[in-house]
Amino acid sequence: MASAQVMIPTPIPDAVQHVKISPPLIQYKPLHPTFGAEASADFSSITSELVDEIKRGLARYGVLVFRRTGLDDARHVEMSKLFGDLDDIAPFVGGLGQKNRLSSDYLFDVGNVNPDGTVMQPGGMRDLLLRCNYHFHADSAFNPRRAGISLLLAHELPPPGLGGETEFADTRTAYQALDDARKEEIHDWVVCNSQLNCRRNANIDENGKLNPLLDTDEFDPMKHRFGKHRLVQEHEPSGRTNLYIAAHAHHVEGMPLEEGQKQLRELLEHAGRPEFTLKVTWKDVGDLVVWDNTCTLHRSVPGNYAGKYKRDLRRTTVHDMSSQAWGLNGEGATWRSGLD
Repeated sequence: MASAQVMIPTPIPDAVQHVKISPPLIQYKPLHPTFGAEASADFSSITSELVDEIKRGLARYGVLVFRRTGLDDARHVEMSKLFGDLDDIAPFVGGLGQKNRLSSDYLFDVGNVNPDGTVMQPGGMRDLLLRCNYHFHADSAFNPRRAGISLLLAHELPPPGLGGETEFADTRTAYQALDDARKEEIHDWVVCNSQLNCRRNANIDENGKLNPLLDTDEFDPMKHRFGKHRLVQEHEPSGRTNLYIAAHAHHVEGMPLEEGQKQLRELLEHAGRPEFTLKVTWKDVGDLVVWDNTCTLHRSVPGNYAGKYKRDLRRTTVHDMSSQAWGLNGEGATWRSGLD
């Protein structure tokens, strides 16, 4: 007769070991059906892990809005350096005989504050040059090495309701919305970009007349070099196809000038259609907006604050690190648009 088996109970441990699950470094709240998100993160400690997570967020959303970060100039620059090589303002400031009022040459002054701390008045030369910012563009599309990621930080803002928002356009979805015939037509186009093209177009009145202050050889795009980049590109972080178009786009290489400009205007208008855009309202000092110039466009929204209230925004610009960063301009080129 077989003996009965005796079941020995497994002892219960004295204490259960709980596994601590760390919260995500960044939490996202989408702002638009296809791109853009408001993001929350702790900027008290700036780490490479935080920056890597921001990069992953940008690959998905293209634009991230962080509120009340507590960043100052020094920590803004410190964090930006973790993204990659930074562009600097020194060639433009020195080349144009200007004075940089900010603490670092890595900070681009894109607000309306003069070097003496006063509010910039409409109609002056600096105002005329900055009007380009009211048109959809990608930072540094006109230079031999284009911009990748931009980080824009609020230091002082006008009262609410007076304008000054920043609007973005989703150029990956804009490309996707083109019909197959149009995609095939534009596939191999090379676009010649000039900062001067945007500055001139931003200063043409309702009668089509260019402001005489910009009607000189100094501001004639044809008298300077162009930043050449392919119109249709793979956005490497996401693997999606992007329409790399901007208000700096002057003509299409190898196409009659007027025809190419007409085509580029149509594509830029397409990219700026309402279904591809979102508007970000600046709310507080310390708000930070980070975007990827290789899959979005942006522009400043004008308003009644101009000439009355300060809108002090400061940007760091990370050079594009992708295989398409230098376009067709020759890797290592050092010239800058309008200063060559």
